Amino acid sequence: PSGNLGRSSLWRNETQRSADKRETFILSVDVGTTSIRCHVYDKSASIRGSCSAKVSLLYPQPGWVEIDPEDLWKGFVTVVKGAVQDSGLQMCQMESLGISTQRATFITWDRNTGKPFHNFITWQDLRAAELVRSWNRSCTMKTVHGVMKMLHFLTRQKRFLAASLVVFTTQHVSLRLVWALNNIPQAVEDDSCYFGTIDTWLLYKLTKGLVHATDYSNASATAIFDSYQMCWSGFLCSLLSIPLSILPSVQNTSHKFGTCDPSIFGVPIPVMSVMADQQAAMFGECCFDIGDVKITMGTGTFMNINTGNKPHTSIAGLYPLVGWKIGADVVYLAEGNAAGTGAAIKWAQDLELFSDVKETGAIATSVEDSDGVYFVPSFSGLQAPLNDPKACASFMGLKPSTTKRHLVRAILESIAFRNKQLFEIMLRETRIPITKIRADGGVCTNNFIMQLTADLLGRKIERPSHFDMSCLGAAFVAGLGTGKELATFESKADWDKDGRYRGVLQSWERALQRSMHWYSQP
Repeated sequence: PSGNLGRSSLWRNETQRSADKRETFILSVDVGTTSIRCHVYDKSASIRGSCSAKVSLLYPQPGWVEIDPEDLWKGFVTVVKGAVQDSGLQMCQMESLGISTQRATFITWDRNTGKPFHNFITWQDLRAAELVRSWNRSCTMKTVHGVMKMLHFLTRQKRFLAASLVVFTTQHVSLRLVWALNNIPQAVEDDSCYFGTIDTWLLYKLTKGLVHATDYSNASATAIFDSYQMCWSGFLCSLLSIPLSILPSVQNTSHKFGTCDPSIFGVPIPVMSVMADQQAAMFGECCFDIGDVKITMGTGTFMNINTGNKPHTSIAGLYPLVGWKIGADVVYLAEGNAAGTGAAIKWAQDLELFSDVKETGAIATSVEDSDGVYFVPSFSGLQAPLNDPKACASFMGLKPSTTKRHLVRAILESIAFRNKQLFEIMLRETRIPITKIRADGGVCTNNFIMQLTADLLGRKIERPSHFDMSCLGAAFVAGLGTGKELATFESKADWDKDGRYRGVLQSWERALQRSMHWYSQP
C-alpha cells in the first residue's frame, strides 16, 4: 500500500473512526488518450487533491495504435490512490467514484479467466482501413442504403434516413471489432469472449469480474448501437457477424454500476457514474437545455449541441449521440469534430515557430494580419462538413515578407475558422436556436482563438475557470451539485466593420478546397 494507506493499523483505525463523522468527497477519473487524471472534489465542486499519469501509446505496426490494458489498469489505481493522498483525506471519506473515458477504444477478453486476447485497439488505429474501404464500396452496403431509402420514403421515419446514409470509418468500433474477432475465432466459437470499451474493462476489473456493463453515452459512440431504439443494433451486429452475447449490458449514466472490491482501495467505493468524455464535458459545462452548445478544443475540436429528447439525423456528417440517460430522461447530442486542433499547435511548437504555447496569443496580435497566409489544419483529413479523408495540411500564400509571426497567426485563425464552419453546419442542420455556448479543453486557454471564435460566431462564449470538464461532468453525475465560475468572451459589434475578415475567410475556404483530395487513392 502507498501514501496514507501504508501507516500503522492503530493510527488508521483511529483516523477511520473520526473520519466517519467528517464530510465526504467524490472521486472522479478521466481516462484520456495521453493521460489519466483523478480529482477529489468536495461538495462545492472544489478540487481537494489531484494526481495524473501518462498513457503510453504503442505502435506495433504502421497505423496500429494500442494501449497495454495492464498498464492502463495500474495507472488508474495509482492516480486514485495518489489523488486521495494529495488531498490529505482518507479513502473511507470517498463517497462515490465517477469515471469518464475516451470513446471507441476497445478490448476483448476471456470471460472465464479475465485475460485479454489483445491490447486495447484505440480510436486512432487504422488497421481496419482496408475493411472499411471494401465495406463502403460493397454491393451489400449499396443494397442496405437502397432498402433504407425506400423504408424512409414509405414510413418517413428518420432512423431509416439515418441508416441510408451510414458509412463506416476507422474511428468507429464496428469494423475494428470485426478485425479483432476474425483474429480470435476460437474464443468466439467457445462463447468465452467479452467485448468492452475502456469503461467496461475498468468496471470489470474494479468489481473483480462481477460487472460487464457500459452506459448509453459510451455505447452510442461505438457505431453498433441504435440511438433511436436505445439498444445494440441487431441489424448491424448481424450484418457484421458480431455476436450480441459478447456485448455488455447498457445502463443509465447515473446509476450504481457496482462497488469497487475492498482489496483495491482498502474500502468498498460505489461506482456511481460512467460517461464518455465529450458527453461528460457537456454535462460538466451544465449544457442541460436544448440549444446549449459545448466546444472542446483539445487534440481535436468537438462541438456538441443538446438536441433534447430526439436524436438528430444528419446528412452532412454530424454524429447523433446519447448525451446521458438519468432516470427515464434521455438527452441526445449532435456532434461535429475537427481533428488537428491542439495537434497543429504542437506541430508548430516542434518546428520552433514559438517556444511556449502561452506566447502564441501575443505573437498573433503582434501583427495586424497573417499577411495573406492561410493554414489548413488537416493532418488527419477534413471532417464535417467537408468529410474528405484525403485532404492534406498546408500553408498557402507564403511570400518573402512572411514571418514566423504571420505563420502563428494563420494557424490560430484556422482553428477559429473551423469552429465557425462546424457552428454553421450545426445551425443549418439542426435548426435549433442556440441558447448558450461554453468552451473547454487546453486550447481554450488561448484568448486570441476564443475572442476570434466569439466574433466569427457573433455570440457570447463562456469559459470555465478550470478546463478539466470531463472529470467534473463525471463527478456531477456521481452526486455533486453543479455550478461554477465562468470567464466570458463577448462578440464585439464593430469587430469587422470594414469587412476585411469576410475576405480572409473566403480566401481560407479557397485554400481548403485546394487541399482536398490531395492524396491519391492508395
